[in-house]
Amino acid sequence: MRRDTLASLRQLSQVLGDLPVASAAGTVRGVAGLAIDIAGLAHHAAIGQRVAILGAGDAPVLAEILGFSGGTQKAMTLGHTERIKAGMEARIVATARRFSSGEDEPFADRGGLLVSEGWLGRVVDPFGAPLDGKGYLPAGPRACALRAPPPPATSRARLGGALDLGVRVLNTFATASLGQRLGLFAASGVGKSTLLSMIARHTECDVVVLALIGERGREVREFIEEHLGAEKMARSVVVVATSDAPPLARRESAHAAMAIAEYFRDAGQSVLLVMDSVTRYCQSLREIALSAGEFPAARGYPASVFTELPRLLERAGPGAESTDGSAGFITGIFTVLVDGDDHDEPIADAVRGILDGHIVLARRIAEAGRYPPVDVARSLSRTMEAAVSAADMALAQRGRAVLARHAELARLIEMGVYEAGRNAEFDQIVAKGRAIEALLVQPRAARVTIEEGFADLAQVIGAGSEPENQSNLKKNAL
Repeated sequence: MRRDTLASLRQLSQVLGDLPVASAAGTVRGVAGLAIDIAGLAHHAAIGQRVAILGAGDAPVLAEILGFSGGTQKAMTLGHTERIKAGMEARIVATARRFSSGEDEPFADRGGLLVSEGWLGRVVDPFGAPLDGKGYLPAGPRACALRAPPPPATSRARLGGALDLGVRVLNTFATASLGQRLGLFAASGVGKSTLLSMIARHTECDVVVLALIGERGREVREFIEEHLGAEKMARSVVVVATSDAPPLARRESAHAAMAIAEYFRDAGQSVLLVMDSVTRYCQSLREIALSAGEFPAARGYPASVFTELPRLLERAGPGAESTDGSAGFITGIFTVLVDGDDHDEPIADAVRGILDGHIVLARRIAEAGRYPPVDVARSLSRTMEAAVSAADMALAQRGRAVLARHAELARLIEMGVYEAGRNAEFDQIVAKGRAIEALLVQPRAARVTIEEGFADLAQVIGAGSEPENQSNLKKNAL
């Protein structure tokens, strides 16, 4: 009797699963730019909910509710609006079904992604669909929320020890900690992608999650095959939304990458999350907000952009500490595109205030031929003092002082104010400064450990302390 009952329940469950799910429907009333006005979904559609617009081709067009006023909802498609016409039916999506195939797949709507270990080595879109032609993605046992809150501040683990990024200038002058969040600030064409590839390939970690947001399509395969490499790719998940992707797709790519990183962090692993770039994420937020009717504020960015930004970035970092004191970590590298080398523009300023350090790439250094072109004087890791020994910290400070004094003397030499041989101390500073600059040159394929970086710096600087008073430098040079 019991066996018959179980068989009946299975049969009933299968029948119920095949039944269409009832959902509310509305009508498209108009399209203006990226925004779609839908009537008839009042009291049914919430902000962030997905709707399917029917009749625009073989497959429905998926859209997201951005806001509402009266009886009209404003939505934006996850694709393009060319096929949308007035009078088309808009139906609330009640299942996590991918309309292009008509089959349930291991990704959901805004609720989450069914991430698993089988995602390693794969390239996916912002909604968890494979882009690499390798077929089905194995589904995990639970959905990883795209909008998860960060771990509670009082129960988060503290940052771990020093994290070896494999790049001499970063290891030596801006040593990172496990679970730290660093911003990489650079204008276009300064070598940002090359430095990112060095960090992704050389960093000691269990998993790499790479989010390419708004990148050129031709650069995606190049970055994966040449910059990341087959060995590192095997332990990586790459989320891609190219520059021609709709704003919602570019926005979701950041949240998808964060959700994937959180899955591996919650499993107790060390994750390197590289997001390129936060600026393009914010630009997608701006396009969405302006289409929903928000007013622009700072340089065209609505206020909601600066609300969403910390919600995303705060999710990176240490996970919740378990009873035995262990935890997983997300070490975040977030790039910021600095328009016109203006490091005080709104996005750069906001990101710098949220993160635990900033790395600045300078065009003048790149033009001088020193790569990676990190501006040591303007770069800072706020956790470096806790990550390295007191002796190494003092060595880095001496190196910074030498570079600062060398830069000032170089300006005097260019002006013809100072000539070599007039002051032995200044000649020594120039020699050491040039030696440090030469030391910071690193080919993309080379890897330099933290220990090697400090040992090389100590050898260049030598024993003894550098004079600390710089106020009379120009006067003494004269």
